[in-house]
Amino acid sequence: MKSTKKLGIWMDHSFAHIMEFTSRHFEIETIESEFITQKHSTKTTTKCSDIDNTQKKKLSVYYKKIGDYIQNYHRVILFGPTNAKIELFDFLSEDERFLKIKFEIKDTDKMTQSQQHSFVKEYFS
Repeated sequence: MKSTKKLGIWMDHSFAHIMEFTSRHFEIETIESEFITQKHSTKTTTKCSDIDNTQKKKLSVYYKKIGDYIQNYHRVILFGPTNAKIELFDFLSEDERFLKIKFEIKDTDKMTQSQQHSFVKEYFS
């Protein structure tokens, strides 16, 4: 029987830790985002809509990088403290390459890499 390729991704809007579930040693790949949380500024020369569009483009690039990594897997657990995991799922749902992948989404708190590893191991075991 063919082995199902499984992947765990802990993410927020800043970075994603990608962990393949295998019987061997876990390796964590990190993908960083260029998304910046906007703080209130005294500058009024830039329109809010321009800032929003720039940030949306940065998030799209980030989600595409993660999607490129995901496309060769069969089961994926997306977890983390923000709604970035839901945004990623929505982004990928528009692409037919991801229709056969089984996704699950779980809310979690911030976690150390060791806690992330344990979460993925327990989830797929």
